[in-house]
Amino acid sequence: DKELFIKLDDDALVDIDYVIGLIKKYQGYHKPVYISDHLRTKTRDYPDALNGVRYGNGKFYMFNRKLVQCLDIDIKYRGSRFEDAVFGGMVSNGCGENNVEYVKEDDRWIWHKEYANENKQIDLSFIKNH
Repeated sequence: DKELFIKLDDDALVDIDYVIGLIKKYQGYHKPVYISDHLRTKTRDYPDALNGVRYGNGKFYMFNRKLVQCLDIDIKYRGSRFEDAVFGGMVSNGCGENNVEYVKEDDRWIWHKEYANENKQIDLSFIKNH
């Protein structure tokens, strides 16, 4: 019964007001939605099902149930298992790239590996023990 989903790296932070704004904008959207910082795979790295697919940078994804319902969950591919590219291949093979609303994330509200704001500076990928 849930409509929108988020995948976030363990070394990333996202502003809750940004997420709420995305929920309001894309709730009930008429087609599959895939929000991230999208890239394309390189041909030599993925010679078959993942060749040239559009995929999200793994720090933040947000997508709707319509996208989940059309994913190719039986995807077959060769090469290394790069989870972001595999998910992109599942989207492309199952939903069809032209049928998906690809939305660019707003990185002003997402911090990956490092958080810096006012007088705070935090390395999110490594926190030293005291």
